[in-house]
Amino acid sequence: MRFLVRVVVNAFAIWVVSLISALQVTITPFAPGGDLQVVLTLLAVAAVFAVVNAIVGTAIRIVAFPLFVLTLGLASLLLNGILLWVTSWVTGFWDWGLELGGFWSAVLAGILISIINWVFGIVLRPQRRKRR
Repeated sequence: MRFLVRVVVNAFAIWVVSLISALQVTITPFAPGGDLQVVLTLLAVAAVFAVVNAIVGTAIRIVAFPLFVLTLGLASLLLNGILLWVTSWVTGFWDWGLELGGFWSAVLAGILISIINWVFGIVLRPQRRKRR
């Protein structure tokens, strides 16, 4: 269930980032190109991004832990761009997917996606009941 919520939130975040034309992030939908295909493409790209983040991102975070400590976590901003770039590369094998304008636009888009995920994480976090 948490994976599905994460995919939906990532899809929303990628959609919001694709609306900002300065970032040069575009979504190429499935063949007919209607509204349903755009939504399904966003969900598929978000699922690929979640899997890339879970597998590749975790491996990089483990290997580069000293770098994260040394930069006080600022290296994670570059990592988000790299993971978004890998997602664009993976979805580039099909006729649909995510297209980025360059590395720095991917870094900025990754930062915005992280902020949107953080806000939704606060809103959607289950509240703990106080025990009496």
